[in-house]
Amino acid sequence: MSEDFGPTFITVTDEDGKEIVLEFVDALEYNGVLYQAFFPAETEDESEEVSEEDTGLVILKVIEENGEELLSTLDSDEELDAVYERFMEALFSEEDGEE
Repeated sequence: MSEDFGPTFITVTDEDGKEIVLEFVDALEYNGVLYQAFFPAETEDESEEVSEEDTGLVILKVIEENGEELLSTLDSDEELDAVYERFMEALFSEEDGEE
C-alpha cells in the first residue's frame, strides 16, 4: 500500500535544540524558490502545554547545500508575508473547489 494517502511528518530541531514534529500541508514555488508549509503535530505529552502561537502554519524554504535538499527558515518578514499569502490563497482555493 502506498504512503501517498496518509499524512507526512518530519522532525526538525529549533534554535534551542528542541525537536518539533511537523505535518506536511502543501508546497509551492515562488520567485524560483520551493517553499513547504507544515502544521505542528500535537503529541500526547504536549497536548496540554501547546500555546496558540505554536499551532500556526510553519513555512520553510527548500535550499540545496552540497547536493542535498535542506529546509531553512525564511530570510525576512517580507518574504514570509508574501509566501504566507500564496499558501493561504492555494489552501482556500482548494477548499472552495471541494464543495
